[in-house]
Amino acid sequence: MELDFERCYRAVDSRDQRFDGWFYTGVTSTGIYCRPSCPAMTPKRQNVRFFPSAAAAQGAGLRACRRCRPDAAPGSPQWDVRADVVGRAMRLIADGVVDRDGIPGLAARLGYTERHLHRMLRAEMGAGPLALARAQRAQTARTLIETTGLGMAEIAFAAGFGSVRQFNDTVREVYGVPPSELRTARGRHSAPGGAGTITLRLAYRPPLHAAALLDFLALRALPGVEQVGDGTYRRGLRLPHGAGEVALTPTTGHVAATLRLADMRDLAPAVARCRRLLDLDADPEAIDGTLAGDPALAGAVAAEPGIRLPRAVDGFEMALRAIVGQQVSVRSARTTLTRLLSHLPHPPTPQPKSVDHEVDGDLDLQDHRQPHDRPEHPAALRGFPSAGEVLGVVDEGFGMPVGRRETIRGLARAVADGSLDLEPGGDREETVRRLLALPGIGAWTAGYVAMRALGDPDVLLPTDLAVRRGAAALDLPADPKTLDAYADRWRPWRSYAVIRLWRAA
Repeated sequence: MELDFERCYRAVDSRDQRFDGWFYTGVTSTGIYCRPSCPAMTPKRQNVRFFPSAAAAQGAGLRACRRCRPDAAPGSPQWDVRADVVGRAMRLIADGVVDRDGIPGLAARLGYTERHLHRMLRAEMGAGPLALARAQRAQTARTLIETTGLGMAEIAFAAGFGSVRQFNDTVREVYGVPPSELRTARGRHSAPGGAGTITLRLAYRPPLHAAALLDFLALRALPGVEQVGDGTYRRGLRLPHGAGEVALTPTTGHVAATLRLADMRDLAPAVARCRRLLDLDADPEAIDGTLAGDPALAGAVAAEPGIRLPRAVDGFEMALRAIVGQQVSVRSARTTLTRLLSHLPHPPTPQPKSVDHEVDGDLDLQDHRQPHDRPEHPAALRGFPSAGEVLGVVDEGFGMPVGRRETIRGLARAVADGSLDLEPGGDREETVRRLLALPGIGAWTAGYVAMRALGDPDVLLPTDLAVRRGAAALDLPADPKTLDAYADRWRPWRSYAVIRLWRAA
């Protein structure tokens, strides 16, 4: 990916935080790389190089700035817009696929050879998939080192490294000091919450309309899975290595996230899914700028800047919700889903455990070797059931017409056998095509899944009743065909227009 030097340098000179995560500034005279908003003195032009990723800067032999912490910047918003192979690869790497399945597993998920995938990522990101995953491991390791009492071996394997030696070498290379020195420099900051509890900050690009996010999630919250109250959203998580819970509290400049994990290896994917859920990597100025260009939406954008697109931590969950919500109210859909959940066994509460191994944002973690004081925690929440678990529910547990019940079972079978990929790394067009091929799934359901599960920012739901009511409230065309044609001016952010129309309704 080519970066325009003059535009990037102006962003650095003005310390514009809107560009954090878009690119990274390498300073050859000091050997460090920074985020554009770094408060340090602006480097001379002749000493500056720009990189499309932290991994590319690290590959050039630069270490991360300890002042602005560029590795903790928001992610690039371009991966939300782009549905190509590179965008899909970046979303999968963030979710920890390389740590779990290696480069062969990543390439297989994308349907390309390892060599071709490496070539594409090098061309766009300046680094291959292994280097990109390594940069993510280094960030996870740094935050654990600096603020916890975990042993270095435990941190190494929790962060995804294959050995302690690899962990030591990477930390030295990326941060310029051994792990022990990072811990000494920052000291340890304990966080309340008991064993396996991690508290960290999730950065975003302002503005963020937190009330709109919480209102949307509260209206659809499922008992036993989600809770919203006192400005905090809590939910259970089903993660690659075990169960988890998260509490997310939007504040000025960041979202405070408290995670309880059964397995520390799930830290990176849990963080990626929480960021995705709250749409924290979006570029709100670009989105609002496009939508405000329509006089019909300009007033709403000015009154409520930074509206985000609530997404999902689980693609199957969102698809099932969409089917249940066909032609019924949100309240009715929630009642039906609650009944379905009541026919599933409640999984055990996440219990932290050490990672098995052989030795060869600001974040705080309570040492998981400490005793866990259960009364300090709210009632445990479960992750949404898997496709296999839903297939085991008896007919009476669905509480819906036979046709809709069989549609859910058809969806669950397709997800369980791998013929349908509903995760963010899936091919959006192919996923929508396969959804439409399932009996009982039409354009509205497929569009809703594309918008919220796959993160497509450019989906319009012109037949949706609430969308049409919102359009009428804003003096926009309410007829589906007319609205569909009118909405071309909102591209590529029609999904965000849908959220605003829902609020107007």
